[in-house]
Amino acid sequence: MSEFKGTPHNSAKLGDIAKTVLMPGDPLRAKYVAEKFLDNPVCFNEVRGMLGYTGTYKGVPVSVMGSGMGMPSIGIYSYELYNFYGVENIIRVGTSGTADPDIKLFDVVLATGSWSNSTYAKAGFGYEEQTQYPSEELVNALEKSAADLGKKVTKGIVGSGDVFYMGEGIVDEYDRPEIVCGEMESFALFANARYLGKKAACMLTITDQHLYKTIATPQERQTAVDDMMEIALNAAIKL
Repeated sequence: MSEFKGTPHNSAKLGDIAKTVLMPGDPLRAKYVAEKFLDNPVCFNEVRGMLGYTGTYKGVPVSVMGSGMGMPSIGIYSYELYNFYGVENIIRVGTSGTADPDIKLFDVVLATGSWSNSTYAKAGFGYEEQTQYPSEELVNALEKSAADLGKKVTKGIVGSGDVFYMGEGIVDEYDRPEIVCGEMESFALFANARYLGKKAACMLTITDQHLYKTIATPQERQTAVDDMMEIALNAAIKL
């Protein structure tokens, strides 16, 4: 039997990655989280610049790895983590925009579902449903973690789109009352977890409040996620 030598997108060896992975979109945010929050972080992947690290948090192994932007990208990386590296839990920790007046800049949203008009789930696995769902166990763990830390989270359905820039006059299908904010990855992550019998969740820090036209700077986007990361890490070590 030949030795596992990684995938075309991940050079990690078996055993290099913890059973629970935090997955921001930005690989530099993964580096930031590893260096700020993890003890003795070791970089396990640099292929295509998609940085991944494993360290410990309060003595428990945890990994953090970038996913890139969009469903095809997180679809590849999360599928490989689940299917080839024995990862059991992936918590997407991303950024989002909202027009909900009750949700402010830098608030944290915990997804209870991901609605999309993407064909990802149907093309990949034959799933017809336009809403894919996270693991109830992970959602409960993250909600409890936030309560234990005294940090507020808002729960709701998120919109997961394929298009960031829309043409003039296009009807925005994501303008639905049940959708509290928008992003571009969770629908694919939840579909992968469903197909492979794994667990996934998604937390988002609001970095764009459309209603009030307030937008976080690139530096703020990278560093204003600390509350969300602490919630995710505190939950991760108890899974």
